[in-house]
Amino acid sequence: MLVSASLRSSILLFLVISANGAFAEENEEYLRFPENFLLGAATAAYQIEGAWNVSDKAESTWDRFCHLKDGRVVNNDTGDVAADSYHKYKEDVALLKQLGFDSYRFSVSWVRILPTGFSNKVSHEGVKYYNDLIDELLANGIEPLITIYHWDHPQVLEDAGGWLNSEMVDWFGDYARVVYREFGSKVKRFIPINEPSGFCKLSYSSGLHAPGKKLHGFGEYLCVHNMLKAHARAYRIYQKEFKLEQNGEVGFQVNLFGFLPKTPGDNTSVDTAYTFNVGWTLNPIYGKEGDYPNVMKSTVAAKSKQQGYERSRLPEFDPHWIEYINFKSMSLFKCGNLTVKMGASDFLGLNHYTTRLVEPGENKLVPSHENDEGLIYSSDPSWKTAASTWLKVVPEGFRSVLRELSSKYGNPPIYVVENGFSDFGTVNDTDRIDYYRAYLREMLLAIHVDGINIRGYYLWSLLDNFEWERGYSERFGIILVDFNDPKRQRTLKQSARWWQDLLADRKLKLSYVPSQINSEIFTSD
Repeated sequence: MLVSASLRSSILLFLVISANGAFAEENEEYLRFPENFLLGAATAAYQIEGAWNVSDKAESTWDRFCHLKDGRVVNNDTGDVAADSYHKYKEDVALLKQLGFDSYRFSVSWVRILPTGFSNKVSHEGVKYYNDLIDELLANGIEPLITIYHWDHPQVLEDAGGWLNSEMVDWFGDYARVVYREFGSKVKRFIPINEPSGFCKLSYSSGLHAPGKKLHGFGEYLCVHNMLKAHARAYRIYQKEFKLEQNGEVGFQVNLFGFLPKTPGDNTSVDTAYTFNVGWTLNPIYGKEGDYPNVMKSTVAAKSKQQGYERSRLPEFDPHWIEYINFKSMSLFKCGNLTVKMGASDFLGLNHYTTRLVEPGENKLVPSHENDEGLIYSSDPSWKTAASTWLKVVPEGFRSVLRELSSKYGNPPIYVVENGFSDFGTVNDTDRIDYYRAYLREMLLAIHVDGINIRGYYLWSLLDNFEWERGYSERFGIILVDFNDPKRQRTLKQSARWWQDLLADRKLKLSYVPSQINSEIFTSD
């Protein structure tokens, strides 16, 4: 049978759409998680541990920030007790086991392990706490993933300049070495630093997070610059000193919005958004030549000159640091019978929650990273909003982010290490279930249809927790914590039951009938 060229084109287009659209999404096999895929839950030390002054733990930046009680945190809440996971860790591990999670991502507190901030004194009690937690996880068949730094560094180091001081590179390296030495025989996957760019913008530019510095246009760039070096230092220390014996992995983590054009076809604005928000931290590690993206360097330099500065507000890497940080320009060396890679990342950790519309425009905060971008961000009014006003439900943005990372950076192994939805606290949290179902669907299509190398997924969060400057006003947990109860009672939410079913089947169910559940208060023996 003869087929016209136009008809052939139409058939091919139909097949492409079918493979990536509705027909593909109806394939039952695309709803299954791959074999050996990790499904876990995530938390962070300051947000759940409490016990802020137990044993010889020292003051962190978040301790200082919250104890000022000057209205910067909603209701002047603090993490002094939080979910009290320091004392209730066995109960929390039992919950992970009951629900069926494969892995648990948690962070260790710098000042709980190194009370002086430096490696001259290692806290026996601090190390024992985390070893006890790790042992409890392993005894229950749950794989630990450690974040070495999740935003709570020693106040004494902040008094010395914190992440604006280049000495933090060595101080952090010393801290990472202690973490590897104490826990690396049992933990096989580490993330040195949680969300470098997000942290730096919130902590050294807008001042919304501890230590509360408002140095926009300078602070965020210098902070990221030092964090990239610190990450590379922590990675190299593991490779040289621990890899042969421990044979674990150390990955870099990025926080990333999805970006969609406000005006259809405006790919330039989308590309600029990804350059300034992804390329900023990933290009130095995964980019072909390393270093910051050229367009970012030239844009910030031009704006800095226009604003009357003598030099660019974006720091420069010298050739040594470009080589030291970069993944593609890696070298290899022999360590016994093991060939060790000297790049700066074994896997890519991704935090993703939501998506923004983007268009050209000038942010009025001058100077700032936002103004340097030359973009305006907004949301579609039709997008559903979580309790956190910045969090819009746009599941298709998740798949677009995964495609962007894969295509730009050589399809590296990816672990989604944070993804979740906030509400104001309810046991019957069907909105959270809707969010997870939609976002997991997009991730599974990215795996099965797009061929993206995703190895695991961690929801945020296991427990309701101290949500930084929002205090306890917004809740991300699948387990409700009663912060008015001195015992910090845990109650399984409907989303926890939903996850329990998913983990048992290892398959996503696209439909379910929401129903009221009887609250189950969890108590440990």
